Amino acid sequence: MLDATWEELVQVGFANLTMESVAVRARTGIAVLYRRWANKDELVFAAIQHRRDANPVAVPDTGALRSDLLAHLTALSDALAGFFAIAAAAAFSGLLASTGLTPSQMRAKVMDTQKPRVRILYQRAHDRGEINLERIPSAVLALPYDLVRHDLLMDLKPLKPARIQSIVDELFLPLVQSFGAREGIGVPRRRT
Repeated sequence: MLDATWEELVQVGFANLTMESVAVRARTGIAVLYRRWANKDELVFAAIQHRRDANPVAVPDTGALRSDLLAHLTALSDALAGFFAIAAAAAFSGLLASTGLTPSQMRAKVMDTQKPRVRILYQRAHDRGEINLERIPSAVLALPYDLVRHDLLMDLKPLKPARIQSIVDELFLPLVQSFGAREGIGVPRRRT
């Protein structure tokens, strides 16, 4: 039923999706849907969350924070571009208004997809001595992922490799080093 809801969302959008159209696509009765979800909003949230959870992005282990981040952000960007396009379209075509959620609440509900996996990536870097997780604020650790999510929502397509490299090398790693991370965690030196 959730796959049918996602397919309906992709094909007709949130505004035109109905409990009836999902029931037809799922080859079930509408009463079956209403037993599990009180309304269209709940059903769409469940379908978005199901789609997100059914397609996790593996966390790389390259042996270095910089290359782990480059690989993970690239994989997330490639894997989630289509998901974000559909989720954003649903949000801005009526789901926000229908539920009364703010964009921030919507993001927390459906788009914060990688927090436990990201923690593993940073924990490995901490264990290797590249960073000190006790000194780096959580907002700094979230920064590269927030920027990728922002770009995905704004452009609805995967980020270019140069943009991901810029996020990691020009913004994130220098900021992390300012919190006492080990020097030389993979930031390429610029030639002058």
